[in-house]
Amino acid sequence: MPERECSVGILSGLKGLGLDKLENMDIYGEEEKKETEKPAAVVNKINEKDLIFEKSFTCPVCDGSFSAKIVKSGKAKLIGTDQDLRAKYEGIDPAKYDVLLCPDCGYAALSRYFQGVTSVQAKLIREKVSQSVHVSSYDDEVYSYEQAMERYKLVLVDAVVKKAKASEKAYICLKSAWLLRGYAESLQEAGNPDEKLLQELAQQETEYLENAYKGFVDARQTEGFPMCGMDEVTIDYLIAALAARGKKYDVAGKLVASLLTNSAASARIKERARELKEQILEDMKKK
Repeated sequence: MPERECSVGILSGLKGLGLDKLENMDIYGEEEKKETEKPAAVVNKINEKDLIFEKSFTCPVCDGSFSAKIVKSGKAKLIGTDQDLRAKYEGIDPAKYDVLLCPDCGYAALSRYFQGVTSVQAKLIREKVSQSVHVSSYDDEVYSYEQAMERYKLVLVDAVVKKAKASEKAYICLKSAWLLRGYAESLQEAGNPDEKLLQELAQQETEYLENAYKGFVDARQTEGFPMCGMDEVTIDYLIAALAARGKKYDVAGKLVASLLTNSAASARIKERARELKEQILEDMKKK
């Protein structure tokens, strides 16, 4: 007989104490009730400001010192990756913090390229940007998407002025598109977004992705590897993904087929290529 059933009636005999109504109490009932009524565990919300810190830099164009907000290494949790290799993290959009901007001369670049400026390029920046630029102050605890977009535009301007390689300009366009996508996602998560603004962001994202595609195709033909920190196989996959996004299915299909038979391609890239192939076939059915 189960243990719980043995407890039934063990309080019988309370009538003599005037407590006959309590004879059938479940002696563990109160404890079980307390157990079920335990408050839910408190989930600590991740604050963006806790994932960044201020770091000092020296500008290679004017030698001025400044600080910028950057993401703490290893603190943000990866939650997924988009088809075009945009990594998504919990509680923060790292794309907002990948620009280093000197407030004195207006030189701005993605962190990967910030120190790689030649004397000729520095001279071009000083002549064509520094003399007229008005850099905003960014004193809030975190960068807003509007502020981040402003910073990226200056990065692209400086890249054009200093005659940067096609791959660098393509990478700036790609990350700008990721930033705009993150902005749109944040508006949707907040609820009741401005539909007109969402349409504008989507249109701008498409324009940036088209320019990223053009730049990477040009760079693929004229530059060596690694490119933007990526090897040849990864760049080919990225071009394929951007081509598919731009409905250039013939280009995307050929690159995907090549990746699937490339012995140098990792299992992960091949899996992504297979997923992209399926997406291309689905999209072509809708034409």
